[in-house]
Order: sequence, then C-alpha cells, then structure tokens
Amino acid sequence: MVSQKVIVKNKSGLHARPAGVLTQAAKKCSSNVQLVIGEKIIPVKNILKLMAAGIKCGTEIEVQCEGENEEADLKEIVTLIESGLGE
Repeated sequence: MVSQKVIVKNKSGLHARPAGVLTQAAKKCSSNVQLVIGEKIIPVKNILKLMAAGIKCGTEIEVQCEGENEEADLKEIVTLIESGLGE
C-alpha cells in the first residue's frame, strides 16, 4: 500500500461535480483507492460515500492505494486533487 497526504483546494470542497470527477478517475484505477480523514475511511469509487463525507476546502486528506499499479494510481489521483478536479 502507498499513500500521500494532500489538501483539498476546491472552494466548495468535494461537492457533486468534483466528487464525480474523482470517482470516475478512481474507477479507472486497478488498485483499491480510498481517502482517510481522521478516523474515517472513504472508498473513492463510491460517490455517495464520498459526498456524504462532507470534505471541505482546506481539509487534509490521505489518499491510499493498494493493489496492482498502486504507485501510478496514487500519482494520478493526487495530481487530480491538487489540480482542483477541473474547477
């Protein structure tokens, strides 16, 4: 398993549109992708759980990837979050 911490930069946090972008990217990954926020573990491939987490701007999250191509998947997901998820 590999992981990296990143800060959410979207002004509105991970609301419906950026959560959808993140979920679609995660579904293309062959590894298991999840976010860790404090004690919460959120599966990124599940948009409802991702949106229910209420992740706001400035929140530090840890992206974890485990499985085949985990390092490449981690880099892709972190880069996407750091870029603002298209916003």
